[in-house]
Amino acid sequence: MDLFEKVRQRTGSPIAQLSHRVHGKATFPKLVGEIGTRMEYRGKQMLVWSLNNYLGLANHREVRAADAVSATRHGLAAPMGSRMLSGETDDLELLEAELADYARKPAALFLNYGYQGMFSLIDELLTRHDWLVYDAESHACIVDGVRLHQGRSDRRVRPFPHNDVDWLERVLRRVSRLRAPDEALLVITEGVFGMSGVQGRLKEIVALKEKFDFRLLVDDAHGFGVLGPNGGGTGEAQGVQEEIDLYFGTFAKAGASIGAFVASDPDVIWQLRYGIRSQIFAKGLPWPIVSGNRVRLRIMRTEAWRRERCLAIAGALRKGLREQGLNIGNPDSAVTPVFLEMDHERAERLINWLRGHYNVFCSAVAYPVVPAGTVQLRLIATAEHTLDDVRATVSAIAQAYEEVNADRDIVLAATP
Repeated sequence: MDLFEKVRQRTGSPIAQLSHRVHGKATFPKLVGEIGTRMEYRGKQMLVWSLNNYLGLANHREVRAADAVSATRHGLAAPMGSRMLSGETDDLELLEAELADYARKPAALFLNYGYQGMFSLIDELLTRHDWLVYDAESHACIVDGVRLHQGRSDRRVRPFPHNDVDWLERVLRRVSRLRAPDEALLVITEGVFGMSGVQGRLKEIVALKEKFDFRLLVDDAHGFGVLGPNGGGTGEAQGVQEEIDLYFGTFAKAGASIGAFVASDPDVIWQLRYGIRSQIFAKGLPWPIVSGNRVRLRIMRTEAWRRERCLAIAGALRKGLREQGLNIGNPDSAVTPVFLEMDHERAERLINWLRGHYNVFCSAVAYPVVPAGTVQLRLIATAEHTLDDVRATVSAIAQAYEEVNADRDIVLAATP
């Protein structure tokens, strides 16, 4: 069978069936203008809750100035080639030292991207003889790393139900009976689960290290720079940062930039430096991104009011939504979900109603990301939002949900 014909026939998935109808709206929407809480969508100004700009650094004057100066000085071509062969810079080495200090680890390795960095990290850490146990609701970058390992060692991979530490303990007990003396074990979870906003139960997982011999890798993309007394992440917030063996963070969320890092023991980081394939076989990031990230990291560390404001807004948002009787689960971060019972058709109407009549823009996902018959709104609080924004949004969501569920004749004049 022709490959292209086979690809064209892949229309059975729920996402594929919806794609043409929701393209440009629920998926691939175009937000225009300066990054912030107010942006333009289809000719109308929206109150936006969909940007990973937790600390409001995207348009910070000092950040923008540093980016511009570095771009003028270095351009976007430098450094050329992979870091290993021709791409090392003083800024890269300084950034890694600063990240290690912030993460309270002896050493750190900067990575081009979080997604590729994570699955390549898992691939480099484990051999086909090693075991991998992971939270079943981990991000796709972790799942893809799991798939790489499964291709080499299918029987040595075990998921555990989301945040179920009792189940994890049972899995670890079974694995301990099956492991040979020369087989290692890696447990992977997240600091903050990005869709639900729920923190991983790091403190309880760390406690299991007293009973079982394993290393812990934590993906803290949504906690780094936001949680903890110093913004050091979820491990810092839960008082167990030192017990996390491999700490993974990214600049794509709180840093409003790109790039990621892993922090751990010096000899482990050295091995990763020479073995992680997504880095040694890829061109390094442009110099302005690296030097700009150093400025972002300094602001994360010195302007505590930004994370305090972000979390205060998230707290107000949670309080308001709960007072409206809406189901938001148990988030404890900058991310707040809203779970609404409705089919795809009503979900589309709800999103159009929020944007067309209330000028509120938030992301929404449906099956298979969430159970069938449910739509999940995802609201991301930032340091730039206000309490007035919270009140307007809570009211809009509650009213739009009521109106759509009432099966009224809705005329979407503003949004086709």
